Amino acid sequence: MATKSAILDIDAQIEKLRERKKTLIVKSADRFARAATKSGLAEMEIADEEVDRIFEEIAARFRKGEKKGPTRASSPPAGQPGGGAGAETEVSHDS
Repeated sequence: MATKSAILDIDAQIEKLRERKKTLIVKSADRFARAATKSGLAEMEIADEEVDRIFEEIAARFRKGEKKGPTRASSPPAGQPGGGAGAETEVSHDS
């Protein structure tokens, strides 16, 4: 009988973790949706493949920053004035 209750406890924990995962995914999606709307990206007609590529570039840029750590403080971050990747792809959203 103890084994059956242990299994039921594990099943309950699994279900709670699934719900937590779902909640975290929704919160993350809302965060990116707000950023896209705020920046005007949500209103642009951009192919899904292009959006995927852009997000991959952004993720790679931030992953590089994590690996380098604080030892590279002398060079400006990418996408910032004087920085590398991303600077030339900046688009004005002024009408």
